[in-house]
Amino acid sequence: MTTPPPTTSTSESGVIAVVERMLLTETVRIAAPGPQVLDPDTGQYVPGPAVVVYEGPGQHRSAGGPGIVLRLEGQPYKDDGDGRYLLFTPLGAPVAVEGNDVTVLASPDPGAIGRTFHVLDPGQSGGMSVVRSTWMRIATVGGTQ
Repeated sequence: MTTPPPTTSTSESGVIAVVERMLLTETVRIAAPGPQVLDPDTGQYVPGPAVVVYEGPGQHRSAGGPGIVLRLEGQPYKDDGDGRYLLFTPLGAPVAVEGNDVTVLASPDPGAIGRTFHVLDPGQSGGMSVVRSTWMRIATVGGTQ
């Protein structure tokens, strides 16, 4: 008895291709902070230009409003007013990590173009993932509103 050849499953590759085509309708750039460089005028080290980690298909969306903030009498706190967002990228894209910045370069929504976000946690992964999701917080509002 021989083992039949493996069949090509359309469920995995087909589903991933369909989801990427339908969901990842924006172009995003993930950038890491550049290495420190010496400023010859001041003699101080300053952040160098950002290093592009990924540029390609992606999608961002709001992940809900601000979290709940409990204030303790007499204790300072940061107002948690800026919302959280999710970034979706293909599984083949590099994993964004804390400290990276994400910029929306192209989007069907003109108000999204130019927005910049700070990555809060490393991109999530799992055995049943179709796209990678990454938590972000808005840094710069762009767009042509």
